[in-house]
Formats: sequence, structure tokens, C-alpha cells
Amino acid sequence: MQLTELVSYLDDVLQPTAFKDYAPNGLQVQGKAEVKKIITGVTASQRLIDAAVEAGADAILVHHGWFWKGEDPTITGQKFNRLKPLIDNGISMLGYHLPMDAHPTLGNNAGLQAVLGLTHEQFIQPVLDDRGIGQIGTGDYTVASLAAKLEAELAFKPIVTEPLTDKPLNRIAWCTGGAMSYLQTAIDLGADAFITGEINEPTAHLAQEFGVAYYAAGHHATERFGPQLIGQHLGEKFDLDVQFIDCPIPV
Repeated sequence: MQLTELVSYLDDVLQPTAFKDYAPNGLQVQGKAEVKKIITGVTASQRLIDAAVEAGADAILVHHGWFWKGEDPTITGQKFNRLKPLIDNGISMLGYHLPMDAHPTLGNNAGLQAVLGLTHEQFIQPVLDDRGIGQIGTGDYTVASLAAKLEAELAFKPIVTEPLTDKPLNRIAWCTGGAMSYLQTAIDLGADAFITGEINEPTAHLAQEFGVAYYAAGHHATERFGPQLIGQHLGEKFDLDVQFIDCPIPV
């Protein structure tokens, strides 16, 4: 498959122009013209890049790419160390941030919804008719059983702001990654539980003062779904060699 065809197809599927994002979406580093093997992962870290070089990849597809707003634009230090092996080996790097979160069947939030068996009712922040940032719906859970299910599915013990009791949860919101800022919106929309990846001190107080069970289930852990689902889709549709490589971190 030609690199230009791959980029065009992913842009069509993920609709990056619909999102106001914190980094460029799509092709971030251009490599060889033909793509036969793709490595997918959560973050374009040094570990993932080294593994992709070892695997003989032609392209890397990630959720967390590079060139975030406000960062130092110079190609030095960590950025140089990451970029050099891509250029030396002709490996392209593609990153899709919010578009990979929001895809209705291949995205991070869709993947989390599927493993938890949640029913979607509305988006926290709608973007298009069929996708948005975060979702709210229902599921057959208590505070304790949802914590146990998250740990079992994600291999990550969540931080929970409420005691692990049999209190039923009626309206559950979820937004993978670092979505602490959406908690107030979820509360306003009637959520009594909120699942994301991270938590900070003010967020814990907000959740407790409104009686919301807040689950910090790991930024990396909650965002493995999109890279795997999209990679599987590409492999099946185009007969490409696609491999997901997990480089877990403890947050």
C-alpha cells in the first residue's frame, strides 16, 4: 500500500479536521513511499520506536504522537533521539489524538464501552453526529463491581474516590485518557460515575462533593483500544502486516 493511500484512508475514517486538537493529526514524519508493515501503539515513545525498528516496520500508527502545542519546537534531546531512527530507517509516523478517541466503532471510548458492556446515550462533548469527546450511558454496575471490572479488563487497579460498596450506578460517563476537565460537564448531565485515566487533587474533591464515583483507570491502560482496533481493521481491509506493541507505564 502506498503511504499516500494509507494517510488518505485514515483521514477519511477518523475525520481529523472535525476536531480542535492539541497536536497535528495524520502524517507527522514521512518515511518510505510503500507500506507493508505497520506497528501500532499508544504513544510514540523511544521504546515503541526501537521495537518498530527491530520489527522492520514501514510505519508507526499511534494515539499520542508529537509536536504538541506549547512544547519546544527544536529537534534536540528527547525529540532528536526519537526522530533520528525513524529517518534513518525510512519509517513513517502517524498520530491521531482526539479522532482516535472518538471513532464510533474503532476508537478508544468505543473499545472501553464494548469491554464494559455500557449502553451509549449521549456524548459529553458532541463533535459530529456519530462521534464526540466522552460518552454517557448505562450499565449494570455498583461502585465496587465497576472497579473490579476495570481492573480485570485493563490490568490496572483504578483509583476510586468513593468507598467500594454495593451502591448501584445509574448513569455512567467515560472518556479515556486525561479527561479530568470533563467531570463537571458529566455531573451537569446527570452522571453518578465517571471513568477516565487520571486524577488530581481538585478533581477528587469535586467528585466527592457531588457524590460521583470517579475512576482513574490509567491513561495508557484506557487508551490501548484505538490503536489495536484500527490496526486490526487496516490489516483485514488491506492485507497489511499490522502488529500492536504495548509499552505500558504505571499511570
